[in-house]
Amino acid sequence: MGEPTLSAKLIAEFTGTFLLIFTIGCNVLSGSGMWAGISIACVLMVSIFAFGAISGANFNPAVSVALGINGKMDWPQVGMYAGVQLAGGIAAGFAYFGLFGKAFALGPAKGFNIASAGACEVLYTFMLCFVVLNVAAVEKGCQKWFGLAIGFVIVAGAYGAGAVSGGCFNPAVAIGIDVSHSFVPFYSLAYTAFELIGAALAAGLFKVIRPKGGEKDEDYTLTSKLASEFIGTYILVLTVGLNVLAKSPAGAFSIAASLMCMIFALGDVSGANFNPAVTLAILIHKKGEGAADAGAYIGTQLVGGIAAAFTYSFIHGGKSFPLGAQPGYAMSQALTAEMMFTFVLCLVVLCTAVHEKTKSANFFGLAIGSCVTVGGCAIGAISGGSLNPAVSFGIATSSVLQHGANSLLNAATYSLAEFAGAGIAAGIVMVTHMEGVLDETPKTDAEKAN
Repeated sequence: MGEPTLSAKLIAEFTGTFLLIFTIGCNVLSGSGMWAGISIACVLMVSIFAFGAISGANFNPAVSVALGINGKMDWPQVGMYAGVQLAGGIAAGFAYFGLFGKAFALGPAKGFNIASAGACEVLYTFMLCFVVLNVAAVEKGCQKWFGLAIGFVIVAGAYGAGAVSGGCFNPAVAIGIDVSHSFVPFYSLAYTAFELIGAALAAGLFKVIRPKGGEKDEDYTLTSKLASEFIGTYILVLTVGLNVLAKSPAGAFSIAASLMCMIFALGDVSGANFNPAVTLAILIHKKGEGAADAGAYIGTQLVGGIAAAFTYSFIHGGKSFPLGAQPGYAMSQALTAEMMFTFVLCLVVLCTAVHEKTKSANFFGLAIGSCVTVGGCAIGAISGGSLNPAVSFGIATSSVLQHGANSLLNAATYSLAEFAGAGIAAGIVMVTHMEGVLDETPKTDAEKAN
C-alpha cells in the first residue's frame, strides 16, 4: 500500500473530527450523564484506530500545531488539516442541531470564571498533545496502543476539568459548539487561544524530555527522567483533585485513565513511576541499585504532587479537601486499605513493567492504570484511595490553610502504610519470580520417559 493521497488524508481528518464533535453533541443533548466522557473518549479512540494509518488521526488543530512545532508535520499541511478539522467541527455542530432541534452554549460552568476554565483547557490540551507526541510520533514498543492512550486522555479530562470548562481541549470542538449555538464565535476564540498555548507547551516539554525527538534508541539523561516524573505525577495529582472537588461520578476511572495515558507516554523515558511507593518497590527489587536516582525521583514526585494540588485549588477558587479516614471509618482501617491496594499497584508494576521475564511492552500501561480503578472503587470510601505518597502530600499541603496541619500528619502516616505495601509487593515478587521458577520448562512425556 502506497502513501495515502492528500485528499484521502483531508477526508479522514474531516470525518474523524465530525464524528468526535457529533458524538459530543449527542451526549450532551441526550443527557447521557456519567457515560458521556467515556463515549466521547471511545469515539476518539476508534476513529484514531480507523484513520491513524491514513492521516495520523489528529482531529484537532491543537494537535496538528504541536506536530508542526516539533517538525513532525510541515506547516502547509498543518494549515490544511486545521481548516478541514474546523469545517468538520462546524458541520457536526449543525448536524446535532438538526437532529435535536437545539444546541448548547460554550463557556465556563456555573461558579467558575474564564481564568479557571482557561487553566483547564491549557492543561488538558497540553496533556492530549503531549501524549500524542510521545505515543504516536516516536518509535516505541507500546505504539500499537496509541489509540487507547490518546482517546482516554478525554476520560482523564472530562470528569474533573470538564466540570469547570466543559472539556473541549480542541479548537474544532470549541468552535463547532459555539457557532452552532450562536452563529458567532465568542468563548471559542478564547478557548482556542488557551488550547494553542497548551499545544505549544506540549511541544516545548517534548523537546526537553526527548532532545533527539524520540529516536528508537535514544538515551535519556537524569534531567529528562526527572522532568518525566514531574509531569506524570503533576497530571495524576491534578486529575485526582479536580475529580474530588467536582464530586465526579467516575473519579476512579478518570484518575486511572490519567495514569495509564502518562505511563504509555513516558514509560520508556523514566519508567513512569509517578509514585514514591512504586520507586521504593523498584529499588528493593533491584537490591538497592540506583539509590541516588531513586531519591531524586521521590523528591521530584513530591514536588510535582504539591504543585498540582495548588493548581487544582486555584482552579476551584482556593478550595481544597483534607486527607484522612472517611466518615464512618477509623484511621486504622484507612491505613490498612492504603497498604493493601498500594501493594496491588506496586505488585502489578513490578510484574508487568520491571521484571525482565514477565514485563510487557504492550499491556503495562493498561494493567498499572487499572489498579487505580480497582483501589479507587474498593477503598475510596474508606481512605480516599490515595495509594501514593505524592498524592497524599499534595492533598495535605494544599489543604493546610483550610483544614489545619492534621492533614500533613495523616499524609505522613498514609505514606508509611503505602511504603509498607510497596515493601510487601517487592517481597512477594522476589519469591514468586525467582529465576528457577521462571526458567523451568515443563518436560514432554518423551523427555520424562528418558
